[in-house]
This record gives sequence, C-alpha cells and structure tokens, in this order.
Amino acid sequence: MKSDIRVCSAWRERHDRPVYSLGDRCPDCGAATENTAPAPFNPGDPYGEYRRALNRPGR
Repeated sequence: MKSDIRVCSAWRERHDRPVYSLGDRCPDCGAATENTAPAPFNPGDPYGEYRRALNRPGR
C-alpha cells in the first residue's frame, strides 16, 4: 500500500519542522518529496526476532 502523503526530503536542513505535501516537490523550498510510510513488514527479516524481544514487557 502506498501513502499519498509525502514529506520534504530536505526538511531537516531547510525547515524548523517537517513540511508535508501531496505533490512531488516541497511547496516551500522546491526540494523533492519522499514517501512518509514506514518500510513494509518482512517475515523473513533475520533480526526481527531480536527487535521484538527488546519491545516485550518485562525486559
């Protein structure tokens, strides 16, 4: 699933906070925008078990 909301790729250098847009370019500075969605879940992730273990209660 693809997200329609995009964020300025240079917001850390050019803006005080993230600038969101639906277009391919930032409306404030004209830099390219990038997808804001996280990477998809991969059940074959070799380090996923260790990451999940760190988030378990009682750890």
